Amino acid sequence: MAAAIGLGLAALGRPGYLNLGHGDDLGGDRSVDALEERTHEVLDAAHALGIRYFDAARSYGMAEQFLSSWLTERDIEPGTVAVGSKWGYTYTADWRVDADPPEVKDLSIENFRRQVKQTLDLLGEHLTLYQIHSATIDSGVLDDEELLEELSDLREEGIAVGLTVTGPDQADTIDKAISTRQFDSVQATWNLIERSAGDALQRAADAGMRVIVKEALANGRLAGREPVPLLERASRSLGTTPDAVAIAAVTAQPWADVVLSGVATVDQLKSNLLARGVALGPGLVEELEVLREPAEAYWERRSALR
Repeated sequence: MAAAIGLGLAALGRPGYLNLGHGDDLGGDRSVDALEERTHEVLDAAHALGIRYFDAARSYGMAEQFLSSWLTERDIEPGTVAVGSKWGYTYTADWRVDADPPEVKDLSIENFRRQVKQTLDLLGEHLTLYQIHSATIDSGVLDDEELLEELSDLREEGIAVGLTVTGPDQADTIDKAISTRQFDSVQATWNLIERSAGDALQRAADAGMRVIVKEALANGRLAGREPVPLLERASRSLGTTPDAVAIAAVTAQPWADVVLSGVATVDQLKSNLLARGVALGPGLVEELEVLREPAEAYWERRSALR
């Protein structure tokens, strides 16, 4: 059975994001009010089209606030949708597009205590999953016994605990998380270009962890924002869009539970959701293997995106 598609709010909650073409997507009015209205429009469309998992983070600008106001104004009952958020980064751009850096990472227990309260104040009973944002081996966060204990306490309160991973060493971080037996889910990057975490994600699934996939479109590289002739030919042969083929390749992975769409417009969302009707023929994902890049090269390019 194909994985479900969820909606990530990284490209909606702040005026600047590294997805290719993001500035054009948002247009000239990037005020708080304009982005809240846009976010609500996309959330309305997503909900109407059957999406029931929504992903935010403390560092996604005002994504949690926009999601909270939508849940309240639409009178969404707790338990009818699943909401995940993350702690570990603080948004510091002050609504500027040119801020460098736009966020600051802090995986200390003090920051967890501060940010989990902020998230709960906004999302309350709707929050079903809380994740460490971009955990790595080097950060030491997975060895912080006091923090792991407090995360366990959160789980006992009925909120699942997870982590997101990033960078060329995603697999090592996933395996470390599995070994702790402290996490209900893992969120990782996997797409037709960056496949290095696949085996580790299978191990996570085998260990009973829920697997959420982010950046299925490689920050727009697989969404028609740059030429990918092989993917374009495949989409034409299937009568669909390149982004739908790329997402379908992820939803078809046996270990995937949820694949996030990270759109900024309703039209992009509808195009992404065409993946639900894409039947990938035998060997197509393997045929697209030539798109794969070494993990180090992929993450180096990603880190250079504006």
